[in-house]
Amino acid sequence: MAVKPFARDHHTKPDYYPQRCQLAAAFRWAVRHDFHESVANHFSLAVSDDGSKFLMNPNARHFTRITAGSLLLIDANDKATLDRPDAPDPSAWGLHGSIHRNLPQVRCILHAHTTYATVLASLEDSSLPPIDQNTARFYNRLVIDEDFGGMAFEEEGERCCRLLGEKRIMIMGNHGLLVTAPSVAQAYDDLYYFEKAAKNYIKALMTRRPLRVLSDEIAEKTARQLETSPNAADCHFSELMAILDATEPDYKD
Repeated sequence: MAVKPFARDHHTKPDYYPQRCQLAAAFRWAVRHDFHESVANHFSLAVSDDGSKFLMNPNARHFTRITAGSLLLIDANDKATLDRPDAPDPSAWGLHGSIHRNLPQVRCILHAHTTYATVLASLEDSSLPPIDQNTARFYNRLVIDEDFGGMAFEEEGERCCRLLGEKRIMIMGNHGLLVTAPSVAQAYDDLYYFEKAAKNYIKALMTRRPLRVLSDEIAEKTARQLETSPNAADCHFSELMAILDATEPDYKD
């Protein structure tokens, strides 16, 4: 049974409405940036202090049709979740549920098969060397999963959760990309820049010319400078939401 959309002119708003609007905006922009894939992939956002209750897209719903009110509210500790009439995709439950259940510091999870990140994940060496400012942003700040075990049902989700540990970004070998962050704004900003970074690197490889790789010292310095840039992610995402407010306001339904 599909979740009914929330009407913007209704007086009663669904639980966690501001968070719902932010996550719905991420789905809409994933389409605009060509980060989506059919009706696959999932984004989620923890709404409880312990991270166990989270919002996630309904099963088999295209990202262009995601609205604030259509997002599922899921309890990662509720084993009967997959028996619900509006049960989420089992692989989404396995991956996102495992992380939200075990890593309360993770608030937002964006899993996508973006083109260049997936190409990177398909290489024998999936590392991302610091060859420019965008690639340096992720220097020593990601983990590479080299043991793909099939679709991310619960066992695979638990394995990925353990591997992620304290890192926030995972290159999922033979699979795609996983970005986690304390907020939707930070997660989407990282997703956006990681895909740009992967594109820059893959395009550089295509020239077959030697790469000018930054030193460890400069790469780390650049990464720290970007991390401390005040409100960069919030400003980026605020503008994205403002554009949607003017062009696709139904995302708030």
